[in-house]
Amino acid sequence: MKWVMIIIGVLLALIGCAWILQGVGILPGSFMSGQSFWAAMGLLAVIVGGVLIYMGALRGRRSLP
Repeated sequence: MKWVMIIIGVLLALIGCAWILQGVGILPGSFMSGQSFWAAMGLLAVIVGGVLIYMGALRGRRSLP
């Protein structure tokens, strides 16, 4: 379960980075380009991905409920 959380967290963070880049207009060619909504959703995805990575890393050190 530890590695599943870490892998999902990394994937979510990478997708979030792509959404941020599209939302601010750096990565063009999509309906998301230049839309601040997608930049905000990308930031949220990066934060949630970071939490999943952190929780997965903690799960290896000590048992969490």
